[in-house]
Amino acid sequence: MNNFSDMLSKAKAMQEKMKEAQDQIKKIEVEGMSGGNLVKVVLTGDYELKSIEISEEARKEKQDIINDLIIAAYNNAKENLKKKSAEELSKVTGGLNLPFDFKLPF
Repeated sequence: MNNFSDMLSKAKAMQEKMKEAQDQIKKIEVEGMSGGNLVKVVLTGDYELKSIEISEEARKEKQDIINDLIIAAYNNAKENLKKKSAEELSKVTGGLNLPFDFKLPF
């Protein structure tokens, strides 16, 4: 029974570390760019769009081009956030490849 108690306390400790990592990830801000820096966006760790910068050069483009640049910059930021989140989780899990929203069963 001692092994089970030990395993349970290790799981609880891991859960606390995961919660801390998730809180840290929410504080992360990443930048995404597109069109050779024509559009830049900043995304927070919980995928909220914080800012959009559209260069004067990009503003001269047609609206559908600007829309595509914004989408591409957002997608770039999203990929950057996934990488950064994975790095943070890796610190906690010792390299286990767990998803950001992983929840232990208690």
